[in-house]
Amino acid sequence: MRHEEREREEENILLLFLFGELLKDKLRTLKVASFIANRIAFNRQRSFSRFIIRLSIVATVISVAVMIVTLAFTNGFQETVSQKVFSFWGHIRVQYKQPMKSSIAEEEQIEKNDTITQAIRQNAAVVSIHPFATKYAILRTKEEMEGVLMKGLDSSYNFDHLKQFMKQGRWLRFSDTTYSREIIISSYTAGELKLKLNDKVVIYFIKPDGSLRPDKLAIVGIYKTGIEDYDKTFAIGDLKLIQRLNGWKPNQIGGYEIFIKDYHDMQKISDDLYYNIENFPSTWDTRTIKDLYPNIFDWLSMQDVTRDVLIGFMIVVAIINLITCLIILVLERIRMVGVLKALGARNWTVQRIFLQHSTIITCVGIILGTAFGIGICWLQQSTGFIKLKEEAYYMSEAAVKIVWWQVALVCSGTLLISFLVLMIPSFIVRRVRPVKAIQFR
Repeated sequence: MRHEEREREEENILLLFLFGELLKDKLRTLKVASFIANRIAFNRQRSFSRFIIRLSIVATVISVAVMIVTLAFTNGFQETVSQKVFSFWGHIRVQYKQPMKSSIAEEEQIEKNDTITQAIRQNAAVVSIHPFATKYAILRTKEEMEGVLMKGLDSSYNFDHLKQFMKQGRWLRFSDTTYSREIIISSYTAGELKLKLNDKVVIYFIKPDGSLRPDKLAIVGIYKTGIEDYDKTFAIGDLKLIQRLNGWKPNQIGGYEIFIKDYHDMQKISDDLYYNIENFPSTWDTRTIKDLYPNIFDWLSMQDVTRDVLIGFMIVVAIINLITCLIILVLERIRMVGVLKALGARNWTVQRIFLQHSTIITCVGIILGTAFGIGICWLQQSTGFIKLKEEAYYMSEAAVKIVWWQVALVCSGTLLISFLVLMIPSFIVRRVRPVKAIQFR
């Protein structure tokens, strides 16, 4: 038994010794490969490959920077336009069921229902809910007149949703006893009618019987959303005024607008409110703002296609550039490959030299490209040097939103894809014969 135990101990010691020698050999091979790769990469000798390396780094920098900038600008553009739409109308509307109703039109009245509104507020995704109503009107001065759709709000409305749009003045002040004789108009309407802050304007409402009912309101605020459909159409006033003009009772409104935490959940929450709230009136409907303004959101979705095409193109350019670079490096160092093989270097050792060399080039390009791309985004956020035509893009400056996981994905994805693709030309060294390679010129 003791003899067998000694033999096992000797076998284990021998295996550990062999493993240690193998590990040393692997480490020695890695060190040799790393040493040669670094000497090639940081060689200051003037050569054609030196120019190609610099060109490859520049191309990688441009590709990574363009991908980061494209993502940041697309994110900023989509979020800015979406938030403008949501801020003005909320995320979900609850109103009388009218399947063929235009998005910009007066609503059929509904009666306030405290039980339903309380159930809506209890939804964890809902931030706030506010009543509203709209009414067509005509604004008139001595020389001009302009049609508007008055949006009536009450004292419960949180004007923080609209504060980004206020250019001059203040928001409405409501009265407990009567309706407010104040109005907020857009900068477009103010320009068309040549009106200023604190001016009085005559407004004509079309009553249910078809007659006109004039009133005089004070302009206390001028807003601008940058969305032409809003700025050319809407004015903001007191909900009580619209109720009085329509002959509605105090508990009758045009509908509710609901603000939620995450706009990506609009449809889910809309369906949840409609189907899962007990005793939800059968004559009411819930519609997301995306259903009401599909043209805007379809246009925003098209930006995703443009973004994906541009990023794909940049990835292809970077990969082709790196493959070309590696092939040139292998061909220029073909005599070195032959010498290494003649000295006993294995194919994988030689491959590792060029892969590590290419990885150094890729990493330098990724680091510089990331810094360059983020620098451009930061410069745009600070100065807004890229201007846009607001009538076409709903903003006067290009908006930027950097999402850091996207930046990390661009960097890691570029490195991974480049490394996998670079494996292909590195197989050239496997076909190199030492004798012919040493004679290669």
